[in-house]
Amino acid sequence: MIDGPTKTLPRLDESLLTHMPPFSRLSRERIRQILDLASSRRYPEGQAVFEEGAEAGRFFMLLDGYIRVIRITETGEQIIALHIPPGQLFGIAKAIGRSSYPATAVTASESIVLSWPMELWDSFLSYDGFATETYKTVGTRMGEMNNRIVEMATQQVEQRVANALLRLVNQTGRKVEEGIEVDFPITRQDLSEMTATTLHTVSRLLSAWEKAGMVKSTRKHIIVCDPHALVVLSHHSSKH
Repeated sequence: MIDGPTKTLPRLDESLLTHMPPFSRLSRERIRQILDLASSRRYPEGQAVFEEGAEAGRFFMLLDGYIRVIRITETGEQIIALHIPPGQLFGIAKAIGRSSYPATAVTASESIVLSWPMELWDSFLSYDGFATETYKTVGTRMGEMNNRIVEMATQQVEQRVANALLRLVNQTGRKVEEGIEVDFPITRQDLSEMTATTLHTVSRLLSAWEKAGMVKSTRKHIIVCDPHALVVLSHHSSKH
């Protein structure tokens, strides 16, 4: 939730939003008005911004950091549905006709988040470019989640984990000396929740891949040293 050890930030400059797609077509004056209506907070890593099933009273934009979107299955298992990078809206329940949040949003790293009351949503849709970008975002996320469902049904565990790592480095990777590092803290447990597999299996795979020089992992960091080898693994025998 929005309580807990968060900090309200000082007045933010319009330049923060001018290059972010939902607002990039707007004048600085209009962006100033939008910022003046926003609450801005800094969240530590691992804090819930909102929880699945809660009334959707606000919608959000991630200025910096990463958000992990978590769903709870009918059997009570926690599944990481996707990760949201900076510059994107989230908690946009009204865009999919919901009055409650369909998932829990937890910070994957220290994050800076803007939010607005949901009653402003309809007025934001009148802004040039906002509606187009919002529904493009919804479509992309639905596509990602559908791809994940297909992977779960058709792919071996090794392929699912390889695909999950490739997605992470494509979306959030940064170049380091040894290869491409996932740019936020990620554990083997996180990977198991992303791929509907056990912690033991993920640990076994990562250990084997480390020995083969494909990845390098420490407690909360993963570097992909040989992306091509992971791509080959992710496509190998795509049916059980």
